[in-house]
Amino acid sequence: MDTTPFLRPDGTLDLARVRVDPGLAFNLPAAFAARRAILPLCVIEGEAWTAMADPGDSAAIDLLSQRAALPVHPLPAARAEILAHLKAVYGDLSADDSVSPFAAGADGTGAAPADDAVLAVESVLRAAVLRRASDIHVDPERGGIRIRLRVDGTLEDFQRLPSEALPALVSRVKVLARLDIAERRAPQDGAFVWHRPFISAGSVGGTYDVRVATLPTRFGERVTLRLLETNGARLGLGSLGMNAAHAAAFERVLASPHGLLLLTGPTGSGKTTTLYAAIRHMIDNAPLNVLTVEDPVEYEIAGVAQCEVDSTDKVSFNDALRSLLRHDPDVIMIGEIRDAESLDIAVKAALTGHLVLSTLHTNDSVSAVLRLADMGLEPHLAAATLRLSVAQRLVRRLCPVCRSPVAVTAAEAAAFARPELEGRTAYVPGRCLACAGRGYAGRMGLFEFMQPDDEVCTAIAASAPYGELRAMLARKGFRTLLDDAIVKSDASAIALRDVIA
Repeated sequence: MDTTPFLRPDGTLDLARVRVDPGLAFNLPAAFAARRAILPLCVIEGEAWTAMADPGDSAAIDLLSQRAALPVHPLPAARAEILAHLKAVYGDLSADDSVSPFAAGADGTGAAPADDAVLAVESVLRAAVLRRASDIHVDPERGGIRIRLRVDGTLEDFQRLPSEALPALVSRVKVLARLDIAERRAPQDGAFVWHRPFISAGSVGGTYDVRVATLPTRFGERVTLRLLETNGARLGLGSLGMNAAHAAAFERVLASPHGLLLLTGPTGSGKTTTLYAAIRHMIDNAPLNVLTVEDPVEYEIAGVAQCEVDSTDKVSFNDALRSLLRHDPDVIMIGEIRDAESLDIAVKAALTGHLVLSTLHTNDSVSAVLRLADMGLEPHLAAATLRLSVAQRLVRRLCPVCRSPVAVTAAEAAAFARPELEGRTAYVPGRCLACAGRGYAGRMGLFEFMQPDDEVCTAIAASAPYGELRAMLARKGFRTLLDDAIVKSDASAIALRDVIA
C-alpha cells in the first residue's frame, strides 16, 4: 500500500487523515500503549499497520504481534498526536497493564475476561463511535458472546467474550437504560444518553442517544443498541446524495403549502433521515409550525413539536395524529403511514391546507400509488394529494483515497439487464489507512423521483395499471434507482457491484 498520501514532508504519519480500527487497537493495554507511544491502526494485507513514536521499539512490536497474531508494519508518528488519539480510543490512559475488556485477536475470535461490566460497556460504545457504527449487537451463542457492529450498513464481527460475562454485561446496559434488571423472560425497550468528549481536532466525539432493546433467546438475553448522534447539523439535504435536479425538485415540493410527500423503500433505506433533513431545511428557511408523530423520536430538532407514541397506548399513533390537526400545523410529519386510519387522516390534512410528509414501504416510487390504493385510498384522492413520491436506497460510499477503476464485466451488465454497460469504467474499493482497511467511508442515497404532472395525475385518477404509469413516466425522462446508481458509479462515488448485491 502506498503511504505517501498520509505522510508529512518530514516522513511522519499525519494521524488526522487516518481512521483507527478499535478491534485492533484494543489488543494493547492502555497504559502500555501510552507509555510506549504506540497506536495500532488497522489490518491491511495481513499486517497490523501501527503508528509509533519509535518504530524501532522491538518490545512493543513483539507484544502487539503476539496479541494480534499478525506481523506489525510500523509507521513513524509524533508522540503528542499518538497520545491524543490513544485518549480517544481508550479514554483512561492511567489504567494498569491488564488486558482491556475486549482485548483479543484481530480476527475477533479471541476470548477475554469482562469482570468490569462498566468498563466493558464503555469500551464497546467507544469502539462503535470510532468505527462510526449505527448499531451494536450483543449475541449470546452456545460457545460465548459475539459482539458485532453495523458499519455502513454491514455487520462486522468485533469481539467475542465468554458466556459467563453476559449477565453483568446485560445488567449494566439495563441500568443505563432504566430497564428492569430482574426481568429476563420478556423483551424490554429503553434508552440512555451517552457523552463522548472531543479529545482532539481529529477525534470523534459528541452526544449520542442510545436506544436499547433486549430479547430472551435460548442462550441468554440478546441486546441491540442503536446509536443516534444528537448533532442535527448532519441532517442537511446536501449530505443525502441527491443530484442537483432531485434536490431542486425536493425543495420545490417542500415549499408547497399543502399536499402529500412520501418517502418509500424498505427498512433501513434512510427514509427517516431524509424526512428529518427535510424538516431541518423547512424550519431554517421559513417560520413554520411543524408537528410530528413518531414511534420513536429518533432525533430531536429544536423548534419542532415532536410527539412520541407511548408503548403503553396512553398515546396511540392515530389519536396523536388526530390531535395534531387541532394545533394549527403548517407541516405534519408522520413517521409511517401504517394503516387505513392513519392514511385517511394524512390525506384529509393534505387536502385541507397542510403539507404532510411520511414514509411508506414499497419497492419503488411508482408502487406508492398502488400501495395507497391497496390501503383503501380512492384513486382521485391520490391524484389530488400526492405531490412527490421518492424511492430511496442506501449504498456504501467508496473511500476516495484507495478506490480503483475496473471495467464492467458482461455478467455484471447482464445482471442489470443493461448490456450497454459492458466495458464501461466502474470503481471498486481498495484498502488504505483513511478507511481503516475497509475500502468504504460512509453511505450515500440512491433516489428515484416520481413527481406527477397533470397527465400522470389523470392516469392515477383513472386507476392506470403500474406498467402504464411506468411507460408514461419513461417517455417523460423518468430516471430509476439504477439510473441514479450508474451516474454515481461514473462519478467514482460508489461501486456498481454493490448495487448488484
